[in-house]
Amino acid sequence: MPLGLVPTAARASGADDVSMTIARADITGIVLAGGQGRRMGGVDKGLVDLDGRPLVAHVIARLAPQVGPLLINANQNRDGYAAFGFPVVADAVGGFAGPLAGLHAGMTRTSTPYVVSAPCDSPFLPADLVARLGSALAARDAQLAVARTFDQPHPVFSLLRRDVLPHLAAFLEGGGRKIDLWYATLSVVEVGFDDEAAAFRNINTRDELAASAESSSPERGY
Repeated sequence: MPLGLVPTAARASGADDVSMTIARADITGIVLAGGQGRRMGGVDKGLVDLDGRPLVAHVIARLAPQVGPLLINANQNRDGYAAFGFPVVADAVGGFAGPLAGLHAGMTRTSTPYVVSAPCDSPFLPADLVARLGSALAARDAQLAVARTFDQPHPVFSLLRRDVLPHLAAFLEGGGRKIDLWYATLSVVEVGFDDEAAAFRNINTRDELAASAESSSPERGY
């Protein structure tokens, strides 16, 4: 079920008030790099180079200044990811169970009251992602804030309260894996990023990697 259709979801423009209402130190960033990279030919996407640096390095460079602690969820090549200087945590749920398993692993490791997630294959993520999600979460007193561009939600770009961890654990233990189905059980606010839609471009294939290397990234500020 699309997030925009669930009854618990509200919408916020995101661009009107980007004042940060949650302290940066209270938010842990979780970079999701736990997939198998099947569409990339089975390689670990986060470690594939774009403009001379691994994709995950681009994501870290954009996300780290927006959060307090940061960690990486990875299920293979852990030494490669540890070289970036942040803790690396593997899924507790076996079988490459998807982004919810990575989110669960990260939330289990951290102690901050909030976490924000971003995938390792989206090197152009907005520099104001966390501020806008945090403002909307606080304003709506929601459990989770998710980025949206036009009518498309981006579930892996989310800020949520860590106190939903037991609920997530129960969902996974019950066999749940679909991220939108779990989100539909929470109080969700969707935050519009129509003004930065290109920033949510992700890289799944070699062709997309080549196209991203040839084009200039949107406002790459590093």
